[in-house]
Amino acid sequence: MRSIPTPSCHTTSPACSPRLTRLACGLAVCASALALAGCGDSNSDGGNVAQAGGPQNGGSTAQTAGGPNGSAGSPTSGATSGGTGSGGNPATAGASGSGTGGAPNGGTATAGGSMSGGTTGSGGGSAGSAGSSSSGGGSGEATIVPDPSWTCGMADGIPAPSSGTLAFSVSLTLSATHNVGTTQYGKRRQLDVSGGTITGDKLKGTVLTGGLDYELTLSTGAMELEEVLIYKTSDNTSIFVRNCGVAAPGDSVVRVVPDIEAPTGGSYAWLNTTKLVGTRTVAGDKITLDIYDVSKAAASANKVQLKDPAGVPNTSWDCVSGAGTKGDSVFTENVSLGSTFGVSNAKRGSRNIIPITGGTTTGKVAGKILNGGADYQLAGSAGTTLDARYTLAPDDGAFIIVRNCGPGNSLVPAFEAAVDGPYKFLNDGKFLSSAPGAGAGGVSITFYERK
Repeated sequence: MRSIPTPSCHTTSPACSPRLTRLACGLAVCASALALAGCGDSNSDGGNVAQAGGPQNGGSTAQTAGGPNGSAGSPTSGATSGGTGSGGNPATAGASGSGTGGAPNGGTATAGGSMSGGTTGSGGGSAGSAGSSSSGGGSGEATIVPDPSWTCGMADGIPAPSSGTLAFSVSLTLSATHNVGTTQYGKRRQLDVSGGTITGDKLKGTVLTGGLDYELTLSTGAMELEEVLIYKTSDNTSIFVRNCGVAAPGDSVVRVVPDIEAPTGGSYAWLNTTKLVGTRTVAGDKITLDIYDVSKAAASANKVQLKDPAGVPNTSWDCVSGAGTKGDSVFTENVSLGSTFGVSNAKRGSRNIIPITGGTTTGKVAGKILNGGADYQLAGSAGTTLDARYTLAPDDGAFIIVRNCGPGNSLVPAFEAAVDGPYKFLNDGKFLSSAPGAGAGGVSITFYERK
């Protein structure tokens, strides 16, 4: 289990003119991938473990925990008949219907996929009450324990936001939603952020246009989320934000953990270190983020454990890496850039942010580059890391998510494209990127097969 790490690739900017160093030399593009917070099994220490639902295809086996150290009950379709667990009282039969069973007596509920007959177990001794749940398998007030591949910095569990106090709220306006399709990781949507507002006692301001919301729905019905946003406070301070999120099957509200880089001195330093958890909801062309300070919140004993689906690759919070030499050219980008601005003296160093405003592609991927994202360069103690996030829109109507990251002369891209489309070959991850060179309106980058 890992927490949200400090970016691991560092470099100095490639040699070029001062303007290219500031604007162009930053634009590379590095593809991560959102790990799959799916659903699955859980085990217990001394019992009190409820498993919600049956197989992912709505199968007929529903399970309920009996007393300590055992599961009781015959497999049935719908509700599970209560049997007697080892060393405990009879299990309470769960009600039939869709839903994630609440964990009894502070146990751990394992979130299933599409479930038939979610059950509530009764722990040994007196009957335990079910954890709160929303319609169709919600996690409610339970602590969500994410899959180890996508921990959002809280491997031991993400508490319910409402257990804390509201710190600030963000209202994001969406300009477009792009259905990338089913990729190597799951069903992917990208929501483009065209701006927003921030309200709170200690934080007020706006959200800059160009933000990206990456929503991944796994085959289990669970969801994984990454958002990349730039806040501009009311006193003109820039703040870099990456929100990491998960949702149990059936939950429409995603639980998010902000990873915020604000100046370490001044009135926003608390954002770097405060334990924050929030909710993300989508309604029409709006996303609402309500962010809570859970530093003093008591952890819920009820837990919902998420587990990745078997046989599916994990996305990564970090940049990908890869060694090799450049082979045949695959395609070339000419990327248009906006005006550079910075996030200074933040917890990981200073960021030089270069907005991506469009562009064109030629070669095996021919089309355009969408307006949105940026190269979020990080200048730290070990050098400068280039980290560009953006989206390709080939002429045939497909969408390809790109991240290109690393030292300026050793960039490794990662792509995410539909597995049933003509660009699925990009999902193999066997590519290298050139360093950014001068291009019309910005920079030119060529991608190569890796040998």
